[in-house]
Amino acid sequence: MFSLGVYGVVTRKNAVMVLMGIELILNSANINFIAFARFGNFGYSGQIAALFVIILAAAEAAIALAIVLNIYKTFANVNVDEIDHLKD
Repeated sequence: MFSLGVYGVVTRKNAVMVLMGIELILNSANINFIAFARFGNFGYSGQIAALFVIILAAAEAAIALAIVLNIYKTFANVNVDEIDHLKD
């Protein structure tokens, strides 16, 4: 799942698809936290870490989608390669 997320971030040009790849990466980290806590006898620490990552992912998604919507209103395009005009 982590590899699919990295592949999506590296190969996609659409900003929304890149955000979906980042969400896949974060969700794979959640699965690892919970699995290690379950099979490593760490108690609830893995679940607490996963909950923290879920909260951060929700905040990241909301902020990133707001930025993507603003870019779409400005440039009428969400292609990552064509958004380098923000530097000017």
